Amino acid sequence: MKKVTAFVGSARKKNTYKSVERFLKNLQAFGDVDYEIVRLSDYNLGICRGCFLCFEKGEEFCPLKDDRDVLMDKIMASDGVIFATPNYSFQLSGLMKVFLDRFGFAFHRPHYFGKAYTSIVTQGIGGGDDIVKYLDLIGNSLGFNSVKGICVTALDPRTEKDQQKIDHAIDKLSKRFYATLVNPAFPEPTMFKLMLFRMGRTTIKQKLDDSSRDYRYYAEKGWFDSDYYYPTNLGLLKKVAGNIFDSTANTVRNILA
Repeated sequence: MKKVTAFVGSARKKNTYKSVERFLKNLQAFGDVDYEIVRLSDYNLGICRGCFLCFEKGEEFCPLKDDRDVLMDKIMASDGVIFATPNYSFQLSGLMKVFLDRFGFAFHRPHYFGKAYTSIVTQGIGGGDDIVKYLDLIGNSLGFNSVKGICVTALDPRTEKDQQKIDHAIDKLSKRFYATLVNPAFPEPTMFKLMLFRMGRTTIKQKLDDSSRDYRYYAEKGWFDSDYYYPTNLGLLKKVAGNIFDSTANTVRNILA
């Protein structure tokens, strides 16, 4: 059985929640799937203070004593994850942003490899495609096997035609997500992902030392000497490119800055 958890950034059980429900019930129709819908409004999440203790010393030193670890444990116990949010003021909801900010350290130390991920954005007018792009970036940065998310658009009350269009988009996403969910893998990284990993680890090795949690994490994982975050067969071109990224990390970083 596969466990899938959806994190919903809305306090209402309306459009976003109902879209997630349809998505998850589709997954159950495809195969043996157990799911949970987590409404972020039901949990205590503090606003990140920007103290950097999670980066420098470790997430356990965070001064906020909230439900962050409860939610992180739900992700770790899941085979698949969905982040769903309404479009509020042309951006994701405040609830969802506070939730993501509590994971700042995990962008430095990604560890959700092998888990399927996607996003669902609901809106009345427009701007949601940019939110999907942002959530796709979040998923990739955290290490998930990301399935491109969707944005569904309709004003209330929805017409039958609107609802049919939305249901069709959700159904297609469900199929793509399920295919990833039941075939967990550690795919060969794209050239861009390889570059980010090599530049990141070289920077950590050059700029930090054993007093830094990031440095110790990379050392514990063996990432200072690995081809990538996880074992993968790089082709000859990517092996050569990876070595170049290692040796020219500072130069490449300055070009991209």
